[in-house]
Amino acid sequence: MADQQQNPSGEDALIARYFKPLATDPGAFGLLDDAATLDARGEDIVVTTDAIVAGVHYLPDDPPDTVARKALRVNLSDLAAKGATPAGFVLTLALRRAEEQWLAEFARGLGEDAKLFGCPLLGGDTVSTTGPAMLSITAFGRAPRGAMVHRSGAKPGDHIMVTGTIGDATLGLDILKGGAVATALTGDEAARAFLIGRYHIPQPRNALALAVRDHASAAMDVSDGLAGDLAKLCVASGVSAVVDAPSIPISDACAAALARGVAGIERLVSGGDDYEILCAVPEARAGSLALAAQRAGVALTTIGQVIAGTGAPRFLDARGEDITLARLSYSHF
Repeated sequence: MADQQQNPSGEDALIARYFKPLATDPGAFGLLDDAATLDARGEDIVVTTDAIVAGVHYLPDDPPDTVARKALRVNLSDLAAKGATPAGFVLTLALRRAEEQWLAEFARGLGEDAKLFGCPLLGGDTVSTTGPAMLSITAFGRAPRGAMVHRSGAKPGDHIMVTGTIGDATLGLDILKGGAVATALTGDEAARAFLIGRYHIPQPRNALALAVRDHASAAMDVSDGLAGDLAKLCVASGVSAVVDAPSIPISDACAAALARGVAGIERLVSGGDDYEILCAVPEARAGSLALAAQRAGVALTTIGQVIAGTGAPRFLDARGEDITLARLSYSHF
């Protein structure tokens, strides 16, 4: 995302107008170079990347500022689950055409979130594409040497805990697509707005990152669905888990959809786009993490326990009977 001062191309002018103001870190060199520097400060640099594609991760007519916020926040969510503090990000932006109004709103949303989360733009690239628009962000975070929280540390007896609420985003997408949830919640504008908001703008739990680093034995963010992501954590740790499905936290808006029979537990735990933190926490540390979450204003719920074994996690209903899940998570392929 290097900028040219003389006879700028259309791409260079676009970068200078919309993205140079976001490059506030000294290591970005005002986007005048082909690379940036990031001071490690004696810590590990934690790196994560996610791409979002029009028609897959967002709808083509979604507001551009929410598209920008989602692109950054899904990466911030990964950093939070690793116990890392944001340091900066690079952006690759592939567009069918350069639309000034869209870019202005996109840059505004991106800049506001970069400032809000202390994660400045360091550089990147802008290209044209004949396919759907695509945005890829690589975010960098800092953590003390060797302190990043992995997926692979869960032990039998650990509590399984999750932040926020589960299933909202998948129902919000259904509303935007005019599905059964949209019909069922006709007239309940507050519920509809809440669910759509959860789809458009994730809430990364960076306020809890340091506490997760201090107390969790394993963690990851819930991006593809609680059931599937818990299975991934268990595989990485060589364990299994039992989940009390009625304990899974859901919002009032989500509960309203369930009460109307247009969504069930399988949809909620496999729908994806929640961007909450899922973690395994030793029993002796669970109370401390819960207290830290309370102080940070982040809802945290214990939903089950890690057990020995290598089988898929079991989800139990209110009677303690197994719930059969035909689908565990969203999959691109």
